[in-house]
Amino acid sequence: MPTSRLQVSSDGRRIIQEDGTPFFYLADTAWDLFHRLSREEAEHYLTVRASQNFNVIQSVVLAECNGLRTSNFYGHLPLLDEDPERPNEAYFEHIDWVMRKGTELGLRWGLLPTWGDKWTDHWGHGPLVFNTENARVYGRWIGNRYKEVPLIWIMGGDRSIRKDSEAAIVRAMCEGVREGDCGAHLMTYHPGGGAASSTWFHHDAWLDFNTIQSGHESNRMANHMVIARDYGLTPAKPTLDSEPPYEDHPDISFGRTGPAPFLDDFIARRAAWQSVFAGACGHTYGCHDIWQMYDGVREPVNRARTPWKQAIHLPGANQMRHVRSLMEQLPFLDLVPTPSIVSCLPGYGPVHALRSKDKKLALVYYPDRGGRTVNLSALEGAPFTATWYNTITGEFLPTEPVPAEPVHVFTPPQELGDSVLILRAANGIS
Repeated sequence: MPTSRLQVSSDGRRIIQEDGTPFFYLADTAWDLFHRLSREEAEHYLTVRASQNFNVIQSVVLAECNGLRTSNFYGHLPLLDEDPERPNEAYFEHIDWVMRKGTELGLRWGLLPTWGDKWTDHWGHGPLVFNTENARVYGRWIGNRYKEVPLIWIMGGDRSIRKDSEAAIVRAMCEGVREGDCGAHLMTYHPGGGAASSTWFHHDAWLDFNTIQSGHESNRMANHMVIARDYGLTPAKPTLDSEPPYEDHPDISFGRTGPAPFLDDFIARRAAWQSVFAGACGHTYGCHDIWQMYDGVREPVNRARTPWKQAIHLPGANQMRHVRSLMEQLPFLDLVPTPSIVSCLPGYGPVHALRSKDKKLALVYYPDRGGRTVNLSALEGAPFTATWYNTITGEFLPTEPVPAEPVHVFTPPQELGDSVLILRAANGIS
């Protein structure tokens, strides 16, 4: 059961626990968990995700799919008369139960007090119910209610800011939450597709770390570029992709209408590795069927096709554990994105590399089988050894010595797809 509070590391790059150990944020998006599932179903979902080594579940209190006017599994609406100052106790008692069960399973919560269509008319079902006054009241109430729960506040709810009045509502709710929970938890903001929280709120004191939403496309896979940009901002704040390409989501590179292929585990996996190697403090996985808890009966959102009890076992979800596992086996707090140490052969994808501060450890993510030239003179402690890490299975291939030369071309073994090269100095960390 998580008991340690989370905080930002002294260098502003990572999330850590109270004892100083790193917290690698590995989340799943279960936006409609509270709204659509029974307690038994929720427990099943949480048990599986805990077994898959996720440690954060991102869920919404006032849900997306007409969540103010559609009852939860037990027939309860979240607000009385759609008034944010009159929460329905029966609805929140169910959320309490689900959150307790997740906590018992060792999970933390990425809790969104509301989806964005309740404070902006940009798009969505709505209705618009928040203004600066009641947003602060609601924030104070929900902050106080869950101040003892191991969670991270995620404000906003899939919306970009279009005008000052919208930012004012968000800030009022954030201030209310801070008053209610007395600053017990970290807080961030969940932006709309293709956007980053840093665009509007980077200098706000309540924003402890940034998130981006890279979106559900195979061809707009530039999350590493946005992560790198946020990593370079001042003051330094951690950052991560809180809504990447979802597994089993139609590829909207092909447009939102008509036939389009579905995104697979490789697309989901690549988004995770390349963002972490660009400096992210963790990653959020998503599955199109899971966020909406599609059951094969209710109307699917945007061509959802796999009932959630099957989708929960899609390969990408089981592969995410290997990102967290590798980072936790290495000195994560000391790893710095250093793409300059690597160059790729013509025709192959971008370069993603991490190097330890003492320069005795380097990691390179290969999204393909193309060779990469590593500048070994940028490392210290020669001779070096090389180990390949299988991102699908989490297995290490046998370690091999590296030739004593200033640069060397490393090409993944043929049995690997995307993979990670780990270079260690002979006198470096094991």
